[in-house]
Amino acid sequence: MPQIRPITDLRNTTEISDLCHAKKEPLFITKNGYGDLVIMSIETYESILDGCELDNAIEESEAEYAVDGKLIDAREALTSLRRKHFG
Repeated sequence: MPQIRPITDLRNTTEISDLCHAKKEPLFITKNGYGDLVIMSIETYESILDGCELDNAIEESEAEYAVDGKLIDAREALTSLRRKHFG
């Protein structure tokens, strides 16, 4: 369940930092009862970015397949890469 805190809680930076690292998820900050900021640990941020990169790679592959309808066998692709890079 997401953590939601008022902006005044940002005064206690150590507690906020500890909470972000312990929960490993974004912490939502409200201002006057409305969403204002999202805070997270660097580890959580990098994990989210990794997921986005993977999603983008899958989307690119699906778009490429939609254009030419061509699939490459995984064994053939790996063999080709080994020959190209390792002689």
